[in-house]
Amino acid sequence: MTIDLLPHLKQMLSAPGLSGYEDPIREIVQAAWQPLCDEFSVSRVGSLHALKRGDGADPRPRVMLSAHMDAIGMMVTGIVEGFLRFTQVGGIDPRILPGQMVVVHGRKDLQGMVVLPPTHLLPPEAGSGVVALQYLLIETGLHPDEVEKLVRVGDVVSFAQEPIELGATALAGHTLDNRVSVAAVTHCLDILSRRKHAWDVWAVASSQEEIGVTGAFTSPVDIQPDFAIAIDVTFARSLGGDYRSFPLGEGVTLAWGPNIHPSLYEAIAKTAYDLDIPFMREATPTMTGTDAYAIQVVQSGIPCLLIGIPLRYMHTPVETVSLKDVRRAGRLMAEFISALPQDFMQTLEWK
Repeated sequence: MTIDLLPHLKQMLSAPGLSGYEDPIREIVQAAWQPLCDEFSVSRVGSLHALKRGDGADPRPRVMLSAHMDAIGMMVTGIVEGFLRFTQVGGIDPRILPGQMVVVHGRKDLQGMVVLPPTHLLPPEAGSGVVALQYLLIETGLHPDEVEKLVRVGDVVSFAQEPIELGATALAGHTLDNRVSVAAVTHCLDILSRRKHAWDVWAVASSQEEIGVTGAFTSPVDIQPDFAIAIDVTFARSLGGDYRSFPLGEGVTLAWGPNIHPSLYEAIAKTAYDLDIPFMREATPTMTGTDAYAIQVVQSGIPCLLIGIPLRYMHTPVETVSLKDVRRAGRLMAEFISALPQDFMQTLEWK
């Protein structure tokens, strides 16, 4: 079969699934991967594990693909006269919150919007610039008695912005970090469904990355991969961007730094060169802050790669990517995996 990537991605972007509350998005991902994989399980912290068996001789080596499926969002911390106070789940810049439409996942889903009091009603310490998170509120339009019945402290809140197609190849919306990488894994599995590959492929939609890469610490213990590829977004260049950002739509990035096994980097870079898949080398001189960091240090250590998909306006409801880069990431993984000889790990050296 061939997965139509854009509708698949739009469906994922329209689903909630904050860190620690990934059930809705996990169901969508499993449904997409069901015809492409042979076995499924869910880890104790909510990550989805999917096995696509290779056709090499037993015991087959294992490669793990890890892309986190969780999203940033908010959590209700108080209810005052029908208004909701809240805090962040994952990193959110309060500058982008006023005026945002949201969904409050209470006893039933409620539409709402983030609002701020007029400046003259704020305490003097709030200042006249960006309003701090503690002074923002969520308005549902309901009577306070109804709000008390339907919403509890601890209920989570997700962004309600629907994905928007921009031009011929760009897509904007919330939660592209990191569901575009889940879509890249789907694209990889789709290509591999029509290819022979000696290795077993374990696809992981990991949980709770935004609050501490939790799923990436636990899944490798279950799966015991020989090496892993983490897929995440990276910073795309916009006006005023510097050398730490990358052009949108001109290729993926391959991370280079202490989290990355140098021989794995050289091997996948050669695949990209040979097949004319555009990529850029991304310097990551410290731990990457992605699944790659957690996977690398589990147990005795697991060799890792990190593929980045350039994305603008990270951690906002209008994150923007090029679909060309999503497809490139998926294809690069599929081409690399399908060409792996069964004894590849015996050739790997740290150099």
